[in-house]
Amino acid sequence: MARIIRVAGPLVEADGMRGNRMHEVVKVGDQGLIGEIIRLRADVASIQVYEETSGLKPNEPVAGTGRPLSVELGPGVLKSIYDGIQRPLDLIKKKAGDYLTKGVTVPAIDKDKKWDFSPKVKVGEKLVAGDIVGTIPETKVITNKVMVPPGMQGTVESIEEGKFRVEDTVCVLNDHGKKYNIASMQVWPVRRPRPFKEKLECNIPLISGQRVFDAFFPLAKGGTAAIPGPFGSGKTVSQHQLAKWVDAEVIIYVGCGERGNEMTEVLEEFPHLFDPKNNLPLMERTSLIANTSNMPVAAREASVYTGITLAEYYRDMGYNTALMADSTSRWAEAMREISGRLEEMPGEEGYPAYLASRLAEFYERSGRVICLGKDGRMSSSSIIGAVSPPGGDFSEPVTQNTLRVTQVFWALDAKLADRRHFPSINWLTSYSLYTDSLNDWFRKNVAEEYPSMRVEAMTILQKESELEEIVQLVGPDALPARERVVLDVARMLREDFLQQNAFNEIDTYCSPKKQYKMLKTILSFYAKAMVAVDKGMEPEEISKVSVIDNIAKMKYVAEDKFEEEYSTMLKKIDAELKG
Repeated sequence: MARIIRVAGPLVEADGMRGNRMHEVVKVGDQGLIGEIIRLRADVASIQVYEETSGLKPNEPVAGTGRPLSVELGPGVLKSIYDGIQRPLDLIKKKAGDYLTKGVTVPAIDKDKKWDFSPKVKVGEKLVAGDIVGTIPETKVITNKVMVPPGMQGTVESIEEGKFRVEDTVCVLNDHGKKYNIASMQVWPVRRPRPFKEKLECNIPLISGQRVFDAFFPLAKGGTAAIPGPFGSGKTVSQHQLAKWVDAEVIIYVGCGERGNEMTEVLEEFPHLFDPKNNLPLMERTSLIANTSNMPVAAREASVYTGITLAEYYRDMGYNTALMADSTSRWAEAMREISGRLEEMPGEEGYPAYLASRLAEFYERSGRVICLGKDGRMSSSSIIGAVSPPGGDFSEPVTQNTLRVTQVFWALDAKLADRRHFPSINWLTSYSLYTDSLNDWFRKNVAEEYPSMRVEAMTILQKESELEEIVQLVGPDALPARERVVLDVARMLREDFLQQNAFNEIDTYCSPKKQYKMLKTILSFYAKAMVAVDKGMEPEEISKVSVIDNIAKMKYVAEDKFEEEYSTMLKKIDAELKG
């Protein structure tokens, strides 16, 4: 029998493990703690334990389960709050109290609840992997589509409508005498990406309603983005805003190693948030994974894999999904701790040598795809990862390796946060590699001139940056009139367009149409002001025109009233800047 021979924090070594496999889940010790084999040498296995290991001692038994670390996928995943290995925290609380008790086992999905199943295929139909056999109303917003699991196909032998538990057979397939029983629940290994038919170009934006993201550095559906920033710069609030407002149908939020008070805020706030699309609670289409910094470190390493597997499951149904990982730095730190206990050769700053490949492996699971199945449904899974570089140093390994594999870089700036400029995205260092492929969408769906307006606005902000050094030396009054106008318009762009109040009922979300009109108003002011200066109007006079107050307040004008306000501002600009 396999026995523990060494315990080093979350790492346990056991001998007598010959015949067990890499990444197999094992039960460790007398309490049956959940662990995963991460190294095998002869018959000695190194196991990372996903629970607190205090009290474990040598010679306690270790038993293999014969399966890899997996998650249960089926109706009931949404509206749930899990820990890093998909144990529902609310059920653990009912069973064991307010604290995570070692060895407690709770099913990830309720096995006793019965769900209404409606067939979508008939007896005699031929099905392949990915085909939808029926639907279950999982929440008021999301319909769970029961799919033929990967690796199965055949002719429908029996299917019936009714109420079923997740493990009950709802459809039987016959593949040349071999029968497959299909239930509404699937079990899938978290470290293995779910298959799809074809990967597509990411050319549709993931609209977030946040102006600095959508207008300047857009993310595509199926894309990857990184939000690095130092402590207090607004990573978590930015992630919250994206989780609340992005136009993905399903949201998976992973709190990976964050402070308990921040995660508590998410857990308390999300159940009370209402979805603007249907005025129902946002939790109707959300699943939360909470693995705070005081929880066992090994489960932190597993939590991002659990999250992306849940996102891929709903992607396979045809939904656009978005995964928020906050933060991947804590995930990397968990890898570093386990690697150190394994006595592996450290890489840069003590991180394991495979840090880059693990990050790439995770972000590569995003994408806009054609799903398995004959209907050719298209969907996407987008990944937005927060990074917490120590001291705000973007040259550290986690940030640098993340930037190599992500296409959007939203750089948070502590200086902007100190000035109370939120979201504190630095517009001079951030970038999006999706901009060119998304321009056609913006031209068709927002305005033909929108991409060129983005370039013009960025040019003005770049020009302001170049003038700042001169202003600090000699003051703004020493600048030529045209350049003083540039400074005024750049301030408008910063304060009236890029700044956004997450806690204001109106300004918390801004549609692409409103973003376009706000930007158009500021650039119209800029064009008219330049003409007025050329005709002899002084910059001081321009800075006192009354329309500037209207521009400053336009972000707080409701969407349904904005058209009227927009027309009024354009008329005032024409009237007041005649020069």
